[in-house]
Parts: sequence; C-alpha cells; structure tokens
Amino acid sequence: MITAAPTQLPVEPAMPFGDYLVFVDESGDHELGKIDPQYPVFVLLFVIVSKRDYVETVCRDLQRFKLAFWGHDEVVLYEHEIRKPKRDFLILIQQTVRKRFLAELTKLMAALPATLVAVLIDKPAFVGRYHHPVSPYDYALETGLERVYRHLESLGQSVRLTPVIVEARGRKEDDELELAFRRVRDGNNALNRPLPFQVVMVPKSANSAGLQMADLMARPVGLRHLRPDQPNRAFDLIQTKLRRSPAGKIEGWGLKVIP
Repeated sequence: MITAAPTQLPVEPAMPFGDYLVFVDESGDHELGKIDPQYPVFVLLFVIVSKRDYVETVCRDLQRFKLAFWGHDEVVLYEHEIRKPKRDFLILIQQTVRKRFLAELTKLMAALPATLVAVLIDKPAFVGRYHHPVSPYDYALETGLERVYRHLESLGQSVRLTPVIVEARGRKEDDELELAFRRVRDGNNALNRPLPFQVVMVPKSANSAGLQMADLMARPVGLRHLRPDQPNRAFDLIQTKLRRSPAGKIEGWGLKVIP
C-alpha cells in the first residue's frame, strides 16, 4: 500500500512580517591596504520603502521608464554604465537621448517614496585614526542597520521582521557578509539588542527595482564628500530623502560620516 507523503507546510517566521523593505548597495571598495586616490571613500546606502509603495509605485514607475527607452523592462540600471555608456546604455551616446533619459531618471528618483540612510567611510582618515581598523563594510553595515532600526522603530515596526536585501557578490564575499550581518542582528551592536532583520541576497541580474535605486544613489554621496564645492544635483535630490531628526538634522541620522 502506497501512502502519500505528508504535506509540508511553510515554516512560520518567529515574528510577523513587517510593512517595509530595506535595499542596500555600496559605492567604492572596502579595501584598506590599497586605497584608490581618485575615490578614497566607501559608501553603504540603505533605501527604506513600504511594501505598498514598492509594489504600487517604485516597481511600476521603473518598468514604465524602461519601456519608454528600451521597449522592454529587462535592462538592469547600473550607475557606472549610465555614466560611461556600454552594452544596453550605448543609446546614451546620442546627446538628445541622454538629455531626455537623465531628465526622466531625475523625475523618477525625485518621486521615489523612500527614506535613505547613508554611511560614508573616509578610508585614509579611518586608517589614520585606528591602529587595527575593522572592515569598512562591517563598520558601515552595523552603523547603518542601527539607524535603519531606529527609523523602523519610530514606524511601529520594532517587533516585525524586515527583509534587508543586498546584492550577492560571490561565495566568499557572501559568506563574510552574512557573518557580519548575523553578528549585528544578534545583538553585537551599539544598541545592545537583537534586531528584527532578515538578510536576503540576490544577484544583480534579478532586476530588483530597489537595488537599482540604491545603486544609482550611493556614488553621489561619496562625490559630495570628496568635492563639497562642486555642483551635485544628484546629491541635492538625495538629501531631501535622508532620514532626519525631529529638528530636521541629517548628520548622524540619515548621513553618518566616519570618522
């Protein structure tokens, strides 16, 4: 007699799912042994968006944007390839197309219903201050997650599970990232408490709207630090979305510069 295998039910999370998503991307590398003099900073940027806004606005608007320029929505936006066009972005070599593209992209970013937290590490200063500095990625991750948690706590999400979505980078790097994430999540942080986060790693090819938005905004933060007197329209827009104190302060709240 053949008996059917018992139906496996999905595992219930330890706490209810929250109402928000967090997307994380970086600009620059976290290497301290050899620092690029042209870009000696590391930026980790967190995009906090409600699930409703993500589904109803962010994904919808990004798809419409892509359909307008490529006729399909399979292209993945890369800040580097927009800046130095290649592959799908060769259309931007035409100045008329580039001008229209950047204008529409600016509108898209301006309408983004998100709160941002950015952590910037000035690597030469970081190395100069600490005899045995930890990895800039680990330091920025801890610092950023603490501020993301504080923001979500203010929204009543402190006992709800929030996915933190990052780009997969390779087996070794992913293992190191997950270890750093678990350390912070499990309570080894300035708040001295476990944080209700779940790390989700996806490849760039997954075409995540949230990761693409984070990718577009990380580098302008670094450039603002390196060239504060240079016009930076992208940062001017990003600044309006950075987390703020009740008094409107950005420093230490939505933008943390280390050291």
